[in-house]
Amino acid sequence: MDKLLGSCLCGTVSFEIANGFEHFQLCHCRQCQKTTGSAHASNLFTDPSHISWLSGQGAIVRFNLPGRRISNAFCSKYGSRVPFLSLSGEILAVPAGSLDGTPSIAPQGNIFWSERADWYDQAAGTPRYDAFIE
Repeated sequence: MDKLLGSCLCGTVSFEIANGFEHFQLCHCRQCQKTTGSAHASNLFTDPSHISWLSGQGAIVRFNLPGRRISNAFCSKYGSRVPFLSLSGEILAVPAGSLDGTPSIAPQGNIFWSERADWYDQAAGTPRYDAFIE
């Protein structure tokens, strides 16, 4: 199984991970919208043994939302999301944007679709640009 490198935006946290993900979900729940500040979270899921931390583990901050099954982990220097263990410790959640390469699987579904942002469907049909709009 090949491996991918990944990191936070500033490079403080870096890791290597086996490119053999089990699931790839785009989650549109309200909690993921708040966690990411975007329309959805793009998370891959794998076995916790598949990751090797290369640097910055001490810079990771984890937040567990009290009374809910939602967590978030991020670099304390710039705030980028990084991989984290599920509350059970049995699954590693990997934010797709933290990877420096292409994962072994494509997104498999849009979960919590009924909670998607009101503007999401409109955004899908807007023009596409390769840089900032001038």
